Amino acid sequence: MSEDRPELNAQKTSSGATKKTGAGKDTFENVLPLADPYGRKVTGLRISITERCNLACMYCHNEGSEGCTRGPSEKEMPAELICEIVRKAAEFGVRKVKFSGGEPLLRKDFEEILSCLPPLKEVSATTNGVLLSKRAKSLKAAGLDRVNVSLDSLIPERYEVITGAPPGTLERVKEGIDSAVEAGLTPVKLNMVLLKGVNDDEIDAMMDFIRPYEGQVILQLIELMDIDPELSPYMIDSESLKKSLGERASEVRVRHLHHRKKYMIDGVEVEFVQPMDNSEFCANCSRLRVTADGKLKPCILVNDNLVDAMDAKDPEEIEKLLRLAVSRRKPYYIAGAEKKRIEIKVAGKKD
Repeated sequence: MSEDRPELNAQKTSSGATKKTGAGKDTFENVLPLADPYGRKVTGLRISITERCNLACMYCHNEGSEGCTRGPSEKEMPAELICEIVRKAAEFGVRKVKFSGGEPLLRKDFEEILSCLPPLKEVSATTNGVLLSKRAKSLKAAGLDRVNVSLDSLIPERYEVITGAPPGTLERVKEGIDSAVEAGLTPVKLNMVLLKGVNDDEIDAMMDFIRPYEGQVILQLIELMDIDPELSPYMIDSESLKKSLGERASEVRVRHLHHRKKYMIDGVEVEFVQPMDNSEFCANCSRLRVTADGKLKPCILVNDNLVDAMDAKDPEEIEKLLRLAVSRRKPYYIAGAEKKRIEIKVAGKKD
């Protein structure tokens, strides 16, 4: 929890829990957490606050939305609705919130959104870093705890091909990373989506890049989401990569719940994220997603069970909608299954 967030008085929530708040005192007594029919408790929200983006990454899935939006969105949740959803979710055990997009820093009221949140264990955001250098301090002051920054290449020409960015953008992202570290938005996690034959030869260079930050920056190697046949040729051999990382690591740690491995290599922490065909990832999923246009999304890979909260009139209605969305959560992948659980319309593909 950010110590900069305003201190609030203890209050009674609609769940019947006594909420004690204040700097460093994020506690809920007798909270009845939201849990889906499979017993998975929801302890986190991932909220897209805009579909707008100032880049055009070749692999974009836009948080599971049907297509990526480059221009202005017709509907975006107002700041107050976002805050009300988080407040109500926090009453039922949600402790972590991650903001994403699109590019969340395109919301000029992002600081306003952050400042109205209830006390939480962690508030983070995923950004492409282009606009980060000028706002890192104000975001920290408003209550943001840390950031993930997308950085797929350190070679300007490659970076521009992958992201569709104009020349000079890579340097702005690097400045944003520096500013984030200076502002205390740490640990900064660098999200590097691995693309076979495009940037998979830059893993060592990326480790060298973050080493001077002395642990304040972590490298996350992310497996490409194979939801578009046109991207299949860019899928890496994940098993070979994990074997290589394991052989080089002086220490291998296992992340709680997802059983994701963290490799300590020459003073750098490297994590390999595999969201696809991963039954453990699904079995331990604790997040509910919220789209920029106010739809509660039980699973990133499914678009046929959304719950529309855009026009919710009061906290009581938001609670009902949250409960409905959680009741619709199902593991998308099942251990040992050769096929996906159901057929869906994936990002960017319409019937």
